[in-house]
Amino acid sequence: MNIGFIGLGVMGNPMAENLVRNGQHQVKVFDIDQARGDNLVALGALRADSLVDAVEDADIVMTSLPGPRQIEAVAFADDGLFANLKAGVNWIELSTNNLEVAAKIKRSAEAAEIQILDAPVSGGDEGARAGNLTILVGGEKAVFDFCLPILEIIGGRITLLGPHGAGYSAKIAQVILCYLHSLALSEAMMLGVKGGVDPAQMLSIIQNSTGKSYVADRYGPPILNGDYDPSFTVGLAHKDMKLAREMAQNLGISLPLCDLTTDTYARAIETYGFDANHLKAVRLLEEDNNTFLQV
Repeated sequence: MNIGFIGLGVMGNPMAENLVRNGQHQVKVFDIDQARGDNLVALGALRADSLVDAVEDADIVMTSLPGPRQIEAVAFADDGLFANLKAGVNWIELSTNNLEVAAKIKRSAEAAEIQILDAPVSGGDEGARAGNLTILVGGEKAVFDFCLPILEIIGGRITLLGPHGAGYSAKIAQVILCYLHSLALSEAMMLGVKGGVDPAQMLSIIQNSTGKSYVADRYGPPILNGDYDPSFTVGLAHKDMKLAREMAQNLGISLPLCDLTTDTYARAIETYGFDANHLKAVRLLEEDNNTFLQV
């Protein structure tokens, strides 16, 4: 099949690379920063020079974009998907989106006879490179079954959760734990270090106790080495938290820890900038307490 892949950032590029390396399908890639596709073209992908070029001959379109604003723009621009996709095309939307934009896209997809899955991913850039992402899918089962062989190239745990929107809901619900855990990890670390424990020893204790977690294993080391993990930005982390807060408000539930975490990430953006490494939110707490975890 012909696959048009749009969005070649931290997650999109390695997902597209796995599709290219698989060799079963022709992959045409597009990003507003054309240089992001250089490695993929070198592996055999075709480079699209526009959105129209990326999708006009596609059987399946895949999008990996920063958030709702970009998803909506790609969907509804004059040179976007709905203006140029042929009826019957399958659109796999891999981003994190809000339910308002998702519903708007679903209505337009039905009118245009486009088959759509929301399929946000979890597992970080390392999961994207390894091709073992968790993929949380919402949509019709027949569309899911048709697209499953493509999803299996980029994912390991792939679950159809319900109708369109269910994947987005699950992604938003689970992603807040990553950021909340990052701040909780830093608080536990600072408490131990302030009490006289070496930072590396404190992290090892956490990694081998009831408080152990993916976050401690994955993000503890870049806290200790002071690079605060360049794989994701604090601005995009805050975007995810705002989506969770919005979803909670719409559902009428109170999430006080989510609110505190969202506000902390907003302060980190004010202090370090939108494009700062996402664990700079931890640095903010270190500076608040004059307790630093670097070794």
